[in-house]
Amino acid sequence: MPRSPGQEPWLDAEFTRIVEFARAARRDGGGFAWLDDEGVPTPDGVVHTWITARMTHVFALAHLRGLPDTAPLVDHGVAALSGLLRDAEHGGWFPAVDRDGRPLTSEKRAYDHAFVVLAASTAAVAARPGADELLGEALRILDLRFWSEGEGACVESWDRAWTTCEAYRGANSNMHAVECFLAAADATGDAVWRRRALRIAERVVHVYARRNSWRLIEHFDAMWRPLPDYNRTRPDDPFRPYGATIGHWFEWARLLVSLSASLPDSPAWLRDDAAALFAAAVREGWNADGSAGFVYTVDWDGRPVVSTRMHWVLAEAVLAAAALRQATGDPGYDALYRAWWTHADTHFLDRTRGSWHHELDTDGRPSATVWKGKPDAYHALQATLLPLLPVSPTAAETLRRRTAGRHSRMPTGLVVEGPGEAGP
Repeated sequence: MPRSPGQEPWLDAEFTRIVEFARAARRDGGGFAWLDDEGVPTPDGVVHTWITARMTHVFALAHLRGLPDTAPLVDHGVAALSGLLRDAEHGGWFPAVDRDGRPLTSEKRAYDHAFVVLAASTAAVAARPGADELLGEALRILDLRFWSEGEGACVESWDRAWTTCEAYRGANSNMHAVECFLAAADATGDAVWRRRALRIAERVVHVYARRNSWRLIEHFDAMWRPLPDYNRTRPDDPFRPYGATIGHWFEWARLLVSLSASLPDSPAWLRDDAAALFAAAVREGWNADGSAGFVYTVDWDGRPVVSTRMHWVLAEAVLAAAALRQATGDPGYDALYRAWWTHADTHFLDRTRGSWHHELDTDGRPSATVWKGKPDAYHALQATLLPLLPVSPTAAETLRRRTAGRHSRMPTGLVVEGPGEAGP
């Protein structure tokens, strides 16, 4: 295997390695299972919509890259999202169902619906059967139930029958709405989704994060008033942790760069804000507690709250560095990109059992305080793919164009001669 993390042959090998590990998630009863540390489905039989949608997206990208026997996995995911996980009575998608297909909770969450749109968009671009219909229905529900034109953002959740809307607004679900809106715009050709993505980004980042020293606020009430003490007693909540989440600063930075490149008249603040978020995440997240790696969360003074190292945070740091290098031409981003890939190769990549360790303690040992097992191929796989592609259009559309022969090679804008120093 090539020995230079971040180089194209190395990334290609990593892409394939992650896909091969993820194949085991296919569940005979429909959807994709939660994988443990060994890559074995957990015995509870629960099927999560966000996991199934992410895996469908991953396998659709793999199919577009020509990996063998991945098309049936895409179709398997589309079928589960069209049937098993969908509420046939009231519409929309349950967060999870048990082994017998019964919903484990009746709420309808914007987070899950955003990933259904992402999966359907990628599968539709890959021309998989049933994907266009799934995408049309997912966009209809997102538009009807979650998008708030007056707020210029998405609401968070509803009860099953769509009668009561939660009095909470979340930056996390709206971030993934930006991601899926970009994918939907490429899949459908409808520019309204990019305009909506811009409105969300302006509210969450350009208004609130900029005013807060770039410590991105995650939790708001229904009037978009910040809730700084939200979940203070549950600081490591997997979806709504207390404080500011470093990985989301990187993820937003990457999405702002892609959004900027996708718009015909892009406001200058998109790139400026992306660079500012990135710089703040490096300053407050990297080695913040004296140990190597990115802390998970910080408080409103920038002090670490949860220091556990999450694989997805490092993956998003790599992706943001790659995107900003392409957007700005600043070679300083290359040094960080190479350093973080070296850190990932040394600490997170599990060469024995496969995939990435999803969580490490401050001493670099595998832990499971927030996430158990290895259920998520989405962040790590995109870290191996997106640095080799332009920041716009989305990965699926770029790969489709390559397959169609319209472009023989897309410029990466990223210098990847080999790893740099051990840290930034």
